[in-house]
Amino acid sequence: MTEIEKPDSHLTAVKWRFPSVHEEGRKFVVIAAFATAVLFWLLPDLFGWLGVGLTIWVAAFFRDPIRTTPLDPKAVIAPADGLVTMIAKVPPPPELAGEGGLTDPEMVRVSIFMSVFDVHINRAPLAGIIRRIAYVPGKFVNADLDKASEDNERQHFLLEREDGVKIGFTQIAGLVARRILATVSEGDQVVAGERVGLIRFGSRVDVYLPLGTGARVLLGQRTIAGETVIAELGRDNAVAGRSQ
Repeated sequence: MTEIEKPDSHLTAVKWRFPSVHEEGRKFVVIAAFATAVLFWLLPDLFGWLGVGLTIWVAAFFRDPIRTTPLDPKAVIAPADGLVTMIAKVPPPPELAGEGGLTDPEMVRVSIFMSVFDVHINRAPLAGIIRRIAYVPGKFVNADLDKASEDNERQHFLLEREDGVKIGFTQIAGLVARRILATVSEGDQVVAGERVGLIRFGSRVDVYLPLGTGARVLLGQRTIAGETVIAELGRDNAVAGRSQ
């Protein structure tokens, strides 16, 4: 992990890097490349080039770019790339509620929808300890629907800061998602913006903000995992914006 220094330090520029492919996706790139070779052999020209396009898309889907995370202890960082499609006050998921979990009767839920063109690596919204991971099997309806948070296959995370503040976030499968993967375990210490998992092929991530904390993003806004500040702990000032 590389810590970017403050602007007044000797560091004055950062070079662009071609994103690597996440290890979870490398086997799919190999499969797509092999299928492309077969297509060129059996059905050359059009179908072969379609296979090339598919292989490039698979590699792009599993891209794992480096992200620069603000080192602000009050900042809640976006866990996913995508579109903010819902902001609502809801009860916490029952899998994360109760003793030792989320105790607020109502929390602000920020939902980030990831299309098949977004980066699908998910990251920790805060620094802290992963206290609970709860997997729930379910359906594969459109992740953009509100009922997806209760009906779809999903995986909940309970994250606790060292001062005891807890938030929850949930990976939700979508229409074509068929695997939710966590790359951390219960008891792991994570830093804000650290990679914690991924979802394959279209999905959604919900973040449950504690009482007294409001969203600092707007409906229709795009977030960048590990970089966009979606809330500031203890701050509930409304923000306004315009789609244009």
